[in-house]
Amino acid sequence: MPIAKQTAALLDAARDIVRSLPADAVLLLTETDMDWDDVYAHLKGCRVLIAAESRELTEKLHQNVDLDVIDLDPEPVPARERLSLALLKAVNTNHLKPGAHVVVLYNGIAAPEDLPEPIDSISLIHLSEHLEQLTLQDLRQLNTNIPVDTLRTVIHLATEIGREGREGKAVGTILVVGDHRKVLSMSSSLNFNPFKGYKVEERDLKDRKVREAIKDIAQLDGAIIIDSDAVAIAACMSLNAEKKGTAMSKGFGTRHLAAAAISRKTSAIAVCVSQSSGTVRVYQNGEEVMHIEPMNRPLVWQAPRLEAFDPDPEHDEDDSNDK
Repeated sequence: MPIAKQTAALLDAARDIVRSLPADAVLLLTETDMDWDDVYAHLKGCRVLIAAESRELTEKLHQNVDLDVIDLDPEPVPARERLSLALLKAVNTNHLKPGAHVVVLYNGIAAPEDLPEPIDSISLIHLSEHLEQLTLQDLRQLNTNIPVDTLRTVIHLATEIGREGREGKAVGTILVVGDHRKVLSMSSSLNFNPFKGYKVEERDLKDRKVREAIKDIAQLDGAIIIDSDAVAIAACMSLNAEKKGTAMSKGFGTRHLAAAAISRKTSAIAVCVSQSSGTVRVYQNGEEVMHIEPMNRPLVWQAPRLEAFDPDPEHDEDDSNDK
């Protein structure tokens, strides 16, 4: 269908922004099919990515081999959330680099379903800032009784440990959050408990000073156990949950296996930080439900890749310590 006058003006504005910054791409979130030859004429010289609201429109767009289409799950979510999901998917599928600058065109004003508006809004997104924050939807997908704020705090702490290390050295560790009594019953102490004797408020991860202290403690062997209120309970703990039957991707060693196993035998969520790469993997019910690449890039959720556990991997990543 022919593009509206206001859409043409916004396309021209997007092209000018790309040229003047420069920006890396234009992402167009559309509710309708468009005259793509006309769209590309306005965006001449720009890299164009397209994401559609419906599965039907996405499939139709895929039939045009000249279009670079981003697949989105056909869920009814607000425009701003769909924008975030499209950017995340574009990064995960290597259409965009995590630090890219993107001009986004979309319909930001609600309209009757029978009168969809192709384009009415334009935004400039710096992915290094936009992707840094975890969305509530990402965390709610974990389907757990652990409060979202607690999960957000623990996972953000894990990504900081993976990205920053400590004193110039990479750090690998496990943070186990929730169901702490059962987790403790399946654990044994490797060393003294650095949290013993401290008041609750002195162990509360919502306090920045406590989080900084835990970054130091994470250098010690063993897992850190945290309750559902984001209060640190114990550290330097060996996780002894039965590992047999736990799914694990090839190449991972005892740390990741221990994290997966404890999440399988309890209702806790285990967050494992890889010492070699800084990657954070989140385990629930014995499975990897998401992983995050922190390092010097923004946080990026990626789909899990599970395979049968290989008890004798060729490369035992970085897990010489059974945490």
